[in-house]
Amino acid sequence: MSASPASNPKSPDISEKNKKYDRQLRLWGDHGQAALESASVCLINATATGTETLKSLVLAGLGSFTIVDGKIATAEDIGNNFFLPSDCAGESRGRSACRLLLELNPDVRGQHVEQPLERLLDTEPDRLQAFSVVVATELTDSCLSRLSEVLWSHNVPLLVARSYGLVGSIRLQVREHLVVESHPDPDSVVADLRLLQPFPALAAFCDSQQLEAMDRAAHGHTPFLVLLYKALQRWRDEHDGAPPSGYREKKQFKETLQQFRLRTADGVPELEENFDEAERAVNTLLTPPSVPEAVRTLFASQQCNSLTAKSDDFWVLVKALHEYVENEGEGLLPVRGPIPDMFSDSDRYIQLQNIYREEARRGADQVQRHVHLLLESLGRPSDVITEEQVRHFCRNTHALRVFEGTAVQQELRHLRLPANEMAAHLQNPESEMVIYAMLRAAERFRSEYSTAPGAEDDQVETDVIKLKACLSRLLSDWGCQNTIKDDYVQEFCRYGGSELHTVAALIGGCAAHEVIKLVTGQYAPIDNTFIYNGISSSSAVFRL
Repeated sequence: MSASPASNPKSPDISEKNKKYDRQLRLWGDHGQAALESASVCLINATATGTETLKSLVLAGLGSFTIVDGKIATAEDIGNNFFLPSDCAGESRGRSACRLLLELNPDVRGQHVEQPLERLLDTEPDRLQAFSVVVATELTDSCLSRLSEVLWSHNVPLLVARSYGLVGSIRLQVREHLVVESHPDPDSVVADLRLLQPFPALAAFCDSQQLEAMDRAAHGHTPFLVLLYKALQRWRDEHDGAPPSGYREKKQFKETLQQFRLRTADGVPELEENFDEAERAVNTLLTPPSVPEAVRTLFASQQCNSLTAKSDDFWVLVKALHEYVENEGEGLLPVRGPIPDMFSDSDRYIQLQNIYREEARRGADQVQRHVHLLLESLGRPSDVITEEQVRHFCRNTHALRVFEGTAVQQELRHLRLPANEMAAHLQNPESEMVIYAMLRAAERFRSEYSTAPGAEDDQVETDVIKLKACLSRLLSDWGCQNTIKDDYVQEFCRYGGSELHTVAALIGGCAAHEVIKLVTGQYAPIDNTFIYNGISSSSAVFRL
């Protein structure tokens, strides 16, 4: 039979909260949900894109939100925003949206501030420090630049979401974002089984399995780890202790593995699924374990090697992990613990599970001792980083990620992307970078003329000329000699700066995903600009 990790049956007393959030708990767990429920998000302007972002967060169980919006709802707002009732024209846009958003989830708290962001930045800029993330929509470049500067100085993440006709964008500004659970693609993660360097308990278990003394049923249900271990022993005896390396030797090793398969009286190999599993695992599991390059980069970073009392717990854990690798780990990370599903009888599979879990616990205990010593040297309480935090960290050491972002204010002043690289993108008329350039040109138009290009039907032809001039000056500022097809200019004037609800819903949903990544510390956020082209149904991410 096929054994899999044990799971508890569903309890009849499962909490209402677990029933409510069951699907998302499978993605980010109880600890991720707890982080989301303690988070506070500020939305600047209750546009269609902004309220769609909050909708997805409120439904997911966000702790609280605040809408900062000094505008009055218009017929145009009501026409594209599902969170503005038809009778709210002339009322506060933020208050109307807040009321309907709160109806989605009684567990979420929300409030609105009836003043424009400019006034808040003039009078109470420090108020923005209290938020986990700030989501900004419908801002001029000058106001966005001020907001960017304030949030960058306080290390508060900023997400700028925009939908414009059939296109949209999301820009993430974060000084440093630390991710323990990046959830890499399972197909890219090799199980941490240490067959080439078995720890004592694993070696003792495998040595205790006497294949030649087993009956047919037991032989056919021996975990493939044991089969690989036995074949490795024989291979090493014949090759001066060296494991197989390279395609040719691993192919020969598979022949050694087949020597352990049962045969009929006629010498025909028996059909044993566990041997098939073992053969499929040769190329991946017989690779020498090592510390991933991304983790070595963290070990060499200044944050790791220059700890202070104010250092984030993440960096204390990284430093403790580095010390473990240099000492008890003998150059390797702690064993992660989980083992893959495999064809096996339950008794031996559970024994293997316990062996790996115990080795993972032992490694985490050793890392924790280093954590305690580091905290003591920094003058911090030794229990500020809990045992559970250390165990959680050690289970994910193979996928640690650090994202260092750039400020939106810096991007608005001087594009980080080299001129030749930008020019190469713009040479391709289908590149999403063309959409980015058009969005920037449209914002420049709005800054200069206090309206969106094409906002007035009788000014479309004139606005096409003005927008082309804005685009030309923008490209010149970037050091690009490229030209962009007039079709794009005319299309943007046709939009008239409008938000289409379908595009706003898509951009808002994507923006909400990014907020959840930031507040839970799980999954890799965009780095750092997402462009959506609804005309061609395509998208791209650029680091700007």
